[in-house]
Amino acid sequence: MLRMLLAVLLSAVLVLLTGPKVIPALRKMKFGQTIYDLGPQSHKQKQGTPTMGGVMIAFGVVVASLVAMLVDYKGGWSFMVGLLAISLLSMAVGFADDYIKVVKKRSLGLTPWQKIAGQVLTAVGFSLFCYLHPQVGSKVIVPFVNIEWDLGIFYIPLLSLTIIFIVNSANLQDGLDGLLSGVAGVGGMAWALMALFFTMAVADTNPAYAANLQSVTIFGVAMLGACTGFLRFNHHPATVFMGDTGSMFIGGATVGMAMLLRQPFMLLLIAFTMVMSSVSVIIQRYYYKATRKIFGEPRRLFKMTPIHHHFELCGMSENKIDLMYVIVTLVLSLIALWSLNGLKL
Repeated sequence: MLRMLLAVLLSAVLVLLTGPKVIPALRKMKFGQTIYDLGPQSHKQKQGTPTMGGVMIAFGVVVASLVAMLVDYKGGWSFMVGLLAISLLSMAVGFADDYIKVVKKRSLGLTPWQKIAGQVLTAVGFSLFCYLHPQVGSKVIVPFVNIEWDLGIFYIPLLSLTIIFIVNSANLQDGLDGLLSGVAGVGGMAWALMALFFTMAVADTNPAYAANLQSVTIFGVAMLGACTGFLRFNHHPATVFMGDTGSMFIGGATVGMAMLLRQPFMLLLIAFTMVMSSVSVIIQRYYYKATRKIFGEPRRLFKMTPIHHHFELCGMSENKIDLMYVIVTLVLSLIALWSLNGLKL
């Protein structure tokens, strides 16, 4: 419990302390966000807002996690190293994309092939890590019925696709001030509590596994602290955006915790809003194509996607959308935690 408290407080404090230094530096280096014509017109006033602030979240999470791990050290490094690897490698792809767009002034950033190549390498590498790890393997837990499903060798391609999907879903959700940071904070706490439940369940019978699970708890609460601290600067009207740098770090961290806990299906609950960001884009695209073919003219199901822009164009303020998303994530996270009742590891 001491290490959890240290991780959440230290990560929040680190972000709060670095914000006043990093944001002016980003502004001085002209690392400003470009607002495109296709977005909501109300976003035009955000033109030039410093971006790539996600480095603050990553800094807070990484440092706080490592410090907390060293306090009352009990092992558990393999899970922590895995989490840091998938989060930072995912962030590296986002950082490269941001850097090219902001510094090199290439509006599209990385080419689609460059971006997918980096994500595939990260996804396959982490899936292999989990598949070969004796405490993870190819079995995943099916929620509510609490049975194990052995995916065998198919674990690697299926979970690799899951990683890519979630990382890009987190990236899509980062479209409003404070939206992703608020949701990710609640999600981090949910994964931490789930890992804590698992830790207590195996503490007496498998201390080595318990130590690894505890590292997920530490990482999850560090995510909570860092995202909460970042909201100080990112809530509407934001003084800094996290950029692809931060959103992809969060996406990698989210799916990493789910996979190490053998709970990828829980992403449908705890990361529901991230998932729906991608799903809304997919539905819109196919609906557009289908109606053009059937009626001769294309139609749109949503006013704009990802779906948070639909709510915005329906008249909801950014703060109200943020609150709605946080409440939905909180309720679904509680359902996810409730589903663990009766689970035997």
